[in-house]
Amino acid sequence: MVMCDYYSAASDDAAVGVLDAPGGPDPSVFDVLPLKGIDPVVVMARLEALLTDCAYDEARARPRSGQLLSDPEAEDAFVISVSDTLRDALASATGDQLGLVAGSFGAVEEVGLPPTEALELLRLLSGLARRAAAENRRLYCWWAL
Repeated sequence: MVMCDYYSAASDDAAVGVLDAPGGPDPSVFDVLPLKGIDPVVVMARLEALLTDCAYDEARARPRSGQLLSDPEAEDAFVISVSDTLRDALASATGDQLGLVAGSFGAVEEVGLPPTEALELLRLLSGLARRAAAENRRLYCWWAL
């Protein structure tokens, strides 16, 4: 299974620096949320489309949406950016708003979770985004095969 650790960092350089050590972002250094198999390109754009009420293609085209920041020739792990729009939408989302999109998000083919589990995942992501926004950090995904 693909390992996806979502985390916040102060800069792209700091985010890509996690590739210097094995095992992804160090939880003693970064605010890390491990989410196995939650793709930072397709799934995060689908989530952004749901939260911001736009089309998937529009969410996918936003700056930093699923952008590869690390060496594309790497074989083990990559660092991918999460759009600031999604970070801000997650950070400002209320519990009711997350509840409204949880069923649709869980039904996304690449997610495949029942609404209650999807809602819990969204709450965790929202917390990470809230903390990142408060510290003026951006969100990233360490993606290892």
